[in-house]
Amino acid sequence: MKLLTYDAGGGPRCGVLSEDQVIDATALLGADQTLRDVRALLEFGEAPIDRVRDAMARSVAAPRIPVDSLRLRAPVLQPPTLRDFFSYEGHASGQGARTLHEAWYRLPVFYFSNTLRIFGPEDEVPFPSATDRLDYEMELGCVIGREGSDIPAADAMDYIAGFCILNDWSARDLQFDEMAVGLGPAKGKDAASSLGPWLVTADEMAPYLRDGRLQVKCTVRVNGEVWLSEGDGGAAHHSWGDFVERASKDSRVAPGDVLGSGTVSGGSIPEAITLGIDGARYLKPGDVVELEVEGIGTLRNTLGPKGDEDSDYRYKPKG
Repeated sequence: MKLLTYDAGGGPRCGVLSEDQVIDATALLGADQTLRDVRALLEFGEAPIDRVRDAMARSVAAPRIPVDSLRLRAPVLQPPTLRDFFSYEGHASGQGARTLHEAWYRLPVFYFSNTLRIFGPEDEVPFPSATDRLDYEMELGCVIGREGSDIPAADAMDYIAGFCILNDWSARDLQFDEMAVGLGPAKGKDAASSLGPWLVTADEMAPYLRDGRLQVKCTVRVNGEVWLSEGDGGAAHHSWGDFVERASKDSRVAPGDVLGSGTVSGGSIPEAITLGIDGARYLKPGDVVELEVEGIGTLRNTLGPKGDEDSDYRYKPKG
């Protein structure tokens, strides 16, 4: 199934995509209160995805709305946490320009991103005022469906509700300054993350899962021009099980938590430039960025105008 969050004019609600229509999940489950996004569905009692599947199989009466007549939102409007990993060697090494520390191969490392700046499909993403080097990142994402702690990698799929696309918008100049100090990324990743276009349940993505990795083709287009063709989602050094185990170790994951795979090799602008992609450059206001993943769909955003650039915190290169 494809679970999504939509707005037909009355505020956000969780739904299920069925061909070209969206079926209201609140009505399917007979919930007393509106399930306002996929996170609310995942928090709704035991085995909520199975209950939705069963209700659809029984043709439970529920409103159906043509998908082209409503607004799609991020499937999870505000995740409890967003942990973003760093698992593709091509990206981590700058296409071989850097030697990676041995810990990169040993540990699935991650950072926490900002859950208050989540954008959905077709949303206009504000262009950060403090950067001249705005970048996209072509990532896969999973959403946690059950609460747990200290989860072994072998049991991880029991905790993953499904998969989506994640665009980890990155202000590279700010990130460079932060990491030169020995912290970050923080402000360099603070302005926006995009999720969508929906959550494809883990059972539907099972044909693409091999060795704990999603063997999917990933494509990036900027203003209709291909900047990444057939990126390999299955080339991650660490598996989704490794991510869940690491995230939950001595900690806790909960329904609606998002784990990012890290950038698929070739899935950022510096890599596109290194690989000689014609026309590759840092992003500008008005650019349309599309991330497409086999088996999931396309996440498309347009960059809005640039904000006020007069700030003491704006990146100022030496000289």
